[in-house]
Amino acid sequence: MTHLRILSGGAAQGLVQALAPDFRAETGLDIEGTFGAVGAMRARLRAGEAADVVILTAAIIGDLTEEGLVLPGSAADVGMVETAIAIRSGDPRPASIADGAGLSASFEEADAIYFPDPEQATAGIHFADVLRRLDLWDRVEGRLRTFPNGATAMRELAASNAVRPIGCTQVTEILITPGVDLVGPLPPGLELRTTYTAAVGAHAAKPEAARRLLAMLLDESRRELRRNAGFSA
Repeated sequence: MTHLRILSGGAAQGLVQALAPDFRAETGLDIEGTFGAVGAMRARLRAGEAADVVILTAAIIGDLTEEGLVLPGSAADVGMVETAIAIRSGDPRPASIADGAGLSASFEEADAIYFPDPEQATAGIHFADVLRRLDLWDRVEGRLRTFPNGATAMRELAASNAVRPIGCTQVTEILITPGVDLVGPLPPGLELRTTYTAAVGAHAAKPEAARRLLAMLLDESRRELRRNAGFSA
């Protein structure tokens, strides 16, 4: 095979794509990645799908290690990702998302609300909870637009023909999507910061190359690359 196989949460897609040219130059291997809701990626691993590298939330990687699906001792935290609000490029920015009241007003004004799977995706699960905590779910349910992962939700937001659409997903997925703009993270008390962890698959076909990719993901010289992709330490 001429590629390294990755199963990853959508949050890491931009960072992996940014590293791919350097990884190819060093190893001669392309990266073949499947990126999506972390719950869906976990299910694929449990169903027996092969992966050299797995990048999911720290909690899920811990579970998969106990299940024998990733190599013990190989896991390393890539960084933390915030869940944030996005708008279609060129649309007016919300007056405020600095607190629950401002966030509620922004959702009330929107005629379409885009976000990832509320059962499988990290940001989608959390955002659905936020809407309920703000007592908004019943009032905006008819305007909700859900998709399998955050990247798809953001592409649909960019292409929306709604008058005033808005979206929510992880900041990394907003940053890599043309046609949407980052407004900012969810406010204190409603925020979500998720640590993503990379590990070598227990049945990796290319374990040494997998370890090399992990080293590149964590390399101190690539701190700025991680930050630009939406990861913080």
